[in-house]
Amino acid sequence: MKRLLLLAIALVAFNSSAAEQPRKLVIIAGKPSHPPGMHEFRAGSLLLEKCLKQGYPKLKVEVHTNGWVSDEKTFADADAIFIYADGGAKHPAVVDGHLETLRALMKRGVSLGCGHYGVEVVPDQGGAEFKEWIGGHYENQFSCNPIWDADYKTFPKHAITRGVKPYTTKDEWYFNMRFRDDLSGITPILVAKPSDTTRDGPYVYPKGPYPHIQAAKGRAETMMWAVERADGGRGFGYTGGHFHANWGNDQQRKIILNALVWLAKAEVPKNGVESKVTEVDLAANLDPKPAPKPAVKK
Repeated sequence: MKRLLLLAIALVAFNSSAAEQPRKLVIIAGKPSHPPGMHEFRAGSLLLEKCLKQGYPKLKVEVHTNGWVSDEKTFADADAIFIYADGGAKHPAVVDGHLETLRALMKRGVSLGCGHYGVEVVPDQGGAEFKEWIGGHYENQFSCNPIWDADYKTFPKHAITRGVKPYTTKDEWYFNMRFRDDLSGITPILVAKPSDTTRDGPYVYPKGPYPHIQAAKGRAETMMWAVERADGGRGFGYTGGHFHANWGNDQQRKIILNALVWLAKAEVPKNGVESKVTEVDLAANLDPKPAPKPAVKK
């Protein structure tokens, strides 16, 4: 009996110690792309890290730049991964054997989130995996990418939406994702109704319009979503994040900070993750990019 009691005490102590271990989030920022102020993956990731240190310091955050981690050993104790990068055929998740690395991590219950272009993969290169891991993905010419003012008026009851107030931002809000069949297991987080003009285009690329996007005029669309996976991991997709300046919007920033905390399976505060940023913060760590060439007058 005494031996069983000692064993029980040891197990409680072990579990308490494990519970005290900080959750770890690995943020992967993509390589430089696009003109200044757009796709500022490095600056955006470092800003989110700074905000998490302000509002949720008990979460351990590592930011890795230039498209992947410097050493995959860092994944050994990771609880969650967030990829904020260019996607498509050169998505960091699908090149250089990374899909196999992620597959092993997902099987272990590690969570995965993707931001902006990072939600796009080529269907036969990672589409099935993204449906499983984050619930869906952007598919070229099935989904579309206009720049428009999305007006988020209401939110579902979810840890990610805690403390978030209605807001509107102009961004390259993708929609018409290639989701799991019947939206199985998917919770829409950011939902808004594109105007008919938005559906008529132009889209960023290809310009469109696409008849199937126009045919759905009046339908609300999901620009951010979340999933709880059967393997114990979590996932989310967030289609905004094109314009770096939008991280200055308190609500847009809060919903992502909440999502990152939730992704790591930590408890999101009742009023969400609070943070403040200044113009100096927004101007920090921007990639050196050439200024756009002035238009030639004809």
